[in-house]
Amino acid sequence: MEFHLQALPHFTPRPGPLLLVVADGVGVAPDVASNAVARAHVPHLDALTSSDLATTLRAHGIAVGLPSDDDMGNSEVGHNAMGAGRIFAQGAKLVNQALADGSLFASDVWQDAVAAGRAGGTLHFIGLHSDGNVHSNIDHLHQMLARAAADGVARARVHILLDGRDVGARSALTYIAATEKVLTDLNAAHGVDYRIASGGGRMTITMDRYGADWDMVKRGYECHTYGVGRPFASAAGAVEAMYAESDTGDQYLDPFVIVDAVGIPVGTMADGDAVILFNFRGDRAIEISRAYEEPDFAVFDRGPHPPRVFFAGMLQYDGDALVPKKYLVAPPAIDRTVSQYLCAEGVPSFAVSETQKFGHVTYFWNGNRSGYIDAALETYVEIPSDNVEFNKTPAMKAREITAATIELLRSGRFRWGRINFPNGDMVGHTGVFDATTEAMEAVDESMARLEAAIDELGGVLIYTADHGNADVMFTEAADGTRTPVTSHTLNPVPFAIYDPGWHGDYRLSPPSDAGLANIAATLCNLLGYQAPEGYEPSLLSFG
Repeated sequence: MEFHLQALPHFTPRPGPLLLVVADGVGVAPDVASNAVARAHVPHLDALTSSDLATTLRAHGIAVGLPSDDDMGNSEVGHNAMGAGRIFAQGAKLVNQALADGSLFASDVWQDAVAAGRAGGTLHFIGLHSDGNVHSNIDHLHQMLARAAADGVARARVHILLDGRDVGARSALTYIAATEKVLTDLNAAHGVDYRIASGGGRMTITMDRYGADWDMVKRGYECHTYGVGRPFASAAGAVEAMYAESDTGDQYLDPFVIVDAVGIPVGTMADGDAVILFNFRGDRAIEISRAYEEPDFAVFDRGPHPPRVFFAGMLQYDGDALVPKKYLVAPPAIDRTVSQYLCAEGVPSFAVSETQKFGHVTYFWNGNRSGYIDAALETYVEIPSDNVEFNKTPAMKAREITAATIELLRSGRFRWGRINFPNGDMVGHTGVFDATTEAMEAVDESMARLEAAIDELGGVLIYTADHGNADVMFTEAADGTRTPVTSHTLNPVPFAIYDPGWHGDYRLSPPSDAGLANIAATLCNLLGYQAPEGYEPSLLSFG
């Protein structure tokens, strides 16, 4: 495919570089007590987002390819939309379609998985156990369990990862009750043996990303595979016991296993079993997929005789590294990303973030592609994240990201760059309000430094976000009791241009349904190019 951009007539780009800043998890919401963004002392962001070159963008639901506007956006689909300039069916929508039309169950991968169950093995399901619709949806699990029973699978085990992040902080018991009912009904109707076997909090086991904490993955692998964890008679009993011990939310609960009357785990894995990871979002699914799938896996010790299982993911989580090799639903084929066009035009660029969001400004921005599009033109810088609870270090690596970015801008080698500040999202997910206001203040401090660099270099800065989170930190009951909200929000996100050379040569003119996908065309315009054919329209008008 030929990638070529036409020059934008009657507009001369600024002499300095263009910088896109994504403040992860920063939505726009009313200035009420629960809004950590509004209650933080952020004078530079306040000035920027109240300027004549500021608006808001849609960052959830159909605007980013999700099934409905009841679905919260997330960093993956947000960066996909920003980098692709168009809206592609994503995650849950793809799986919903495959379940509705039966193609998931007609696939060779599903047939091979249930064949293992019919041959005397156990069919295991691992995944985030909620209806948050960000990483997974338990409705997908329930449909697959029902079909497995109808397809003759006699024994199935479910390994649940407690959410408390995309849903209520302590909502696990509701989801456990729903799945236990499904299992009880299937056992009675089909004479099968289906049970919950193990579990733990999503930030404690299994769901690490970007190699930040492989010990999490090891704990999950040992829990699900060998039954290593605190023993309980039921999943509900495990959660209730841990609730009684502390005020920890679901996402941080310890690994547990379900045992029989004599203390034997009910759901360990053996040669010939099949394992389906039912998460559809990729970032926190890659590492556990590798642990089950790679015969020569060496990141951690899987034990002397790791069971040889048939492993499949809901989707292929990394299309370049082919992880996993077997999957139930094909991921969206995202083509013609803005970076492909700009590389073809010879435009040098950089991308910077810390580990927690590095893949978002690289892999997801580039349409779920690993590596460089053109290594001669691009520089990617990863700042290692600290392995801590982020409310304890709310500044995270904002200062380091800023320093690296300013160095790249001043080098004179790059025409544009993109960065991600994870603070609003990662600290927002902890549910700790004061820490989240501190996180926003760290972003504001960094923005002041970046604006000064843009002034110095005669460039342009765009400030936006990929979804909301820090904008709603708790709900408050009539009696004043506050319940932390650790999930993303449905709120729009800010979009603002800082252009010290602006003299009215363009205007901000967003369409009524403007969303994250409109950013790519806007970037092209500010760099002096017309947007590629078929892209969502620019947020700017000229002349």
